[in-house]
Amino acid sequence: MISRLTNFLTLMTGDAQADRVVPPTGFTARLTVFAAGAMAFLAVFALALSLATGRLAEQWGDALAQSSTIRVSAPEGQVDQQVIAVLDVLTTTPGVADARVLSDDEQRALLEPWFGPDLPLDTLPIPRLIEVIEEGEGYDAEGLRQRLAGEAPGAVLDDHARWREPLVRAANRLRGLGAISIALIAATTAAIITLAANAALAANAQVIHVLRLVGARDSYIAGAFVRRFTLRAMIGATGGMVIGVLAILLLPSADVGGGFLTGLGFRGWHWALPFAIPILAAIVAFAATRQAANSTLRELT
Repeated sequence: MISRLTNFLTLMTGDAQADRVVPPTGFTARLTVFAAGAMAFLAVFALALSLATGRLAEQWGDALAQSSTIRVSAPEGQVDQQVIAVLDVLTTTPGVADARVLSDDEQRALLEPWFGPDLPLDTLPIPRLIEVIEEGEGYDAEGLRQRLAGEAPGAVLDDHARWREPLVRAANRLRGLGAISIALIAATTAAIITLAANAALAANAQVIHVLRLVGARDSYIAGAFVRRFTLRAMIGATGGMVIGVLAILLLPSADVGGGFLTGLGFRGWHWALPFAIPILAAIVAFAATRQAANSTLRELT
């Protein structure tokens, strides 16, 4: 552990003479900083998109998990009788905490987005809706359907299972897509930094040859490249991360009506996740540059 810490401190402090091997400016420097910044910016949004979508799906799933709806459709004059029969059944059903009939205003509010605010409920054969709130592990849906079929033939139970399952699957898939996106961003960053490191090594082939003649080891030369490109990647990724976080902060705040579009962002401890991006970028740059340096130095032997 102590040796690893020593190596890390040596990498960060570096050697002034060895650093002269790596060109401080030029195409490779700009490419490394820009690539790391751009990839960090995209990683912030990929992370925010994955977390926000999963969070929204979980909220919907949790809201539907503890509630159900019973739709009562019957000939005129029998609706009220069947509603009373359904409520009687629910009062004796284990796992049901509460049940209530939605008022006309509530049903009108549910239908307003599709049919407008002036829907004449009194003249339309609209089913009566009963909201069922579960408790504990919930009720036996199949058993309740059988009881309703006997007591209130016009009652249809919707336990929201067909709504919950797609949401859960979507949340899991979107989290997976977010992880894949971040992995692809890291791989692209590594590829670009590898190309930049190879270009810098090739441009300094004569300098490396002279350093070898005076006794410099390949580990000494490679360390200079690794340190310089690691620091460049960390600086670029820090800038891209800061810009990405500021862009997230400028988005509209979460709103129930806006749903997903106004909920894109971080919540709670998730705000700490973007700050890990520069560290990950430095680790990727370190591994990519070391591999490229060792490989190129072997070819220049």
